[in-house]
Amino acid sequence: MIMAQGLTDEERLTLKTGAFGAVFLVSNVDPGMLAVLKESMAASGAFADSSGVVKEALTTGPLPRLPRDSALEIEATVLPALGRAVRILSEKSPADVAAYREVVLSAADRVARAHAGVDPAEAAVIERIRAALAGPA
Repeated sequence: MIMAQGLTDEERLTLKTGAFGAVFLVSNVDPGMLAVLKESMAASGAFADSSGVVKEALTTGPLPRLPRDSALEIEATVLPALGRAVRILSEKSPADVAAYREVVLSAADRVARAHAGVDPAEAAVIERIRAALAGPA
């Protein structure tokens, strides 16, 4: 699909911050070295399964810088980034909004399932991610 307007580096970083941050939020619910390895592989698979504008944004350029001090600080950065990402895509590439939502939720779900299944705390984080992605289509 050809977009009417290309994404800027800042816009691509916003998409990446939201997506990688969502994975980080779910992963932090149940930290542990073995879990992190399994979860990283699960998220990578979801991002690799994406296509078009979404894949390009998530697989190129620098990694986002996420806060690491507290879960609340991470969430305060990531959830707004998800909403901004949906607004950016709605404006510049509307056909990719559903794909972005799908890949972020798929990655979050894969991360939650990668180590001992989805527990209630992970499910709650995924619901907050889903709500942040529910912006305009």
